[in-house]
Amino acid sequence: MIGRLNHIAIAVPDLAAAAALYRDTLGAKVSAPDDLPDHGVTTVFVELENSKIELLHPLGDNSTIARYLARNPEGGMHHICFEVADIIAARDQLRSEGARVLGDGEPRIGAHGKRVLFLHPKDFCGTLIEIEET
Repeated sequence: MIGRLNHIAIAVPDLAAAAALYRDTLGAKVSAPDDLPDHGVTTVFVELENSKIELLHPLGDNSTIARYLARNPEGGMHHICFEVADIIAARDQLRSEGARVLGDGEPRIGAHGKRVLFLHPKDFCGTLIEIEET
């Protein structure tokens, strides 16, 4: 069902510093910041040859990333995103196998302008999983 790894997301307390670290220290291509009010985050993507790293910073105090950083002040890995060809078929199959889809279960538009869903970390070895329709 899952396709390739799309990205690994890292929550960061200082987006500019994190972007500079990847750009200046590691020599990676780094996108401009992008505010996603529907998700409560500002994102920066680090472009890799075979995938991406998404740097997440809270957009407002009610952001889930703000809560994550309150528990993990230095930041850390937040989720892994896999591509799927058909997000509704993937959702339905995952549910039939007992996986919990977070939120209302309906896809939302993610950072790449594509439909996404998140799966409960307790169902996937303690890791929050995002699936993104390709």
